Amino acid sequence: MGKYTDDAKLLHQYIGGDSNISSVTHCVTRMRFVLNDPKKADVKKIEDLPSVKGSFTQAGQFQVIIGNDVDEFYNDFMAISNATEKSKDDVKKDAVKNQNALQRVSSVLAEIFAPLIPAIIVGGLLLGFRNILGEMPFDSLGGKTIVETSVFWNGVNDFLWLICEAIFHYLPVGITWSITRKMGTTQILGIVLGICLISPNLLANAYSIAGGGEIPVWDFGFFTIERIGYQAQVIPAMLAGFLLVYLERFFKKVIPQAISMIFVPLFSLIPTVLLAHLVLGPIGWKIGSLISAGVYSGLTSAFNWLFAAVFGFLYAPLVITGLHHMTNAIDLQLANDFGGTILWPMIALSNIAQASAVVAIIYLHKKDEKEKQISVPAAISAYLGVTEPALFGINIKYGFPFIAGMIGSALAAVFSVSTSTMAYNIGIGGLPGILSIMGGSRLNFAIAMVIAIVVPVILTVVFEKKNMFHNKIEFKTPSFS
Repeated sequence: MGKYTDDAKLLHQYIGGDSNISSVTHCVTRMRFVLNDPKKADVKKIEDLPSVKGSFTQAGQFQVIIGNDVDEFYNDFMAISNATEKSKDDVKKDAVKNQNALQRVSSVLAEIFAPLIPAIIVGGLLLGFRNILGEMPFDSLGGKTIVETSVFWNGVNDFLWLICEAIFHYLPVGITWSITRKMGTTQILGIVLGICLISPNLLANAYSIAGGGEIPVWDFGFFTIERIGYQAQVIPAMLAGFLLVYLERFFKKVIPQAISMIFVPLFSLIPTVLLAHLVLGPIGWKIGSLISAGVYSGLTSAFNWLFAAVFGFLYAPLVITGLHHMTNAIDLQLANDFGGTILWPMIALSNIAQASAVVAIIYLHKKDEKEKQISVPAAISAYLGVTEPALFGINIKYGFPFIAGMIGSALAAVFSVSTSTMAYNIGIGGLPGILSIMGGSRLNFAIAMVIAIVVPVILTVVFEKKNMFHNKIEFKTPSFS
């Protein structure tokens, strides 16, 4: 009999038994179930179990927070259950049946961009550091920048651009690779396709068109194709990547296996590259430009405060539904089109606000040792840009901290946008995010961070004392299926 056998038996009972478990796995701290009927799970009884520190539902999975002993708990659970054991990837696929159409689209986007985020964050931080070296004059240096007074730092600044260029200019390679990886097709073809979108044989990028001059072409006699590159472009790369995936899947079905290794890649890659430059690239570039121009116009218009207030208030609920992943593509497009993004600082501020609401709960419930096992790591994680533990483990559980965080986020977002606070690109979405903020905006972002910290803390304490919003909040995205 294992250490957690008794709790495992009760969890098995309260979750609806084997007949209600489609599949199960675990991650670092949580049991992750796909349930045939999520309504059969008795959440209150589950959360009252001594070993359970909380629960939540996300992306079609019912997740039970156990803590660092989750692997031991999982073994005890599987010993008394006949549930189907699957890998995390298999459970994600199984969970699709519990998602609506919009959630499925968001999930695909999340899995495409998730492998790219570490590199993008590094690039944003390095751009910020290069700004300090090459763009900011210092009185102590006679009004000159660091690179103007130091051969060493000038070399460092020049060297770091190599990495930044690889991350942002060659982003289409990462996107097309990630799409083939996510969709289970040939990843090297995705890499080759990405390179074909940013090759040195192409015009520097699509924006060079606006500068005038002759555009080089491929001349096929009866028609020509402009040799335009799509460096740093998101949507053209996504359109091309998905076309490659579906062509490869199609030709695998119709071409005999004996010759598939030769003709499937050939018939998949060549038409995709051709259509990418002839149709998808120009269309994708136009779509991306229209989206970024629309968002930028909203953020710089006379009503930017309203746009900021709504976005800042609703971003945390977007995280709950998973739809926040859609902002990654918009941020990348904004940074490419306008040299920076006003949108991303609001995302970082929302994360800080939700973390601060958790800090208030830690203060209010300082004698609750069991809750501290969730709240303290959750606050740290949220301050570093990962808010799901804070949202699902604490803020939504009580309701009022979540509302307090949303209000603090809205106020901080209004200040951020009103002062045109801009980031170079996506960075660490929390306190370290200030490193990705442009030099002239750092003081404003610091003030916005103070707002995002102080307001949620004060409101959470007030709401607790006044016994306001003391109901667990349930968020459901509308069904489009």
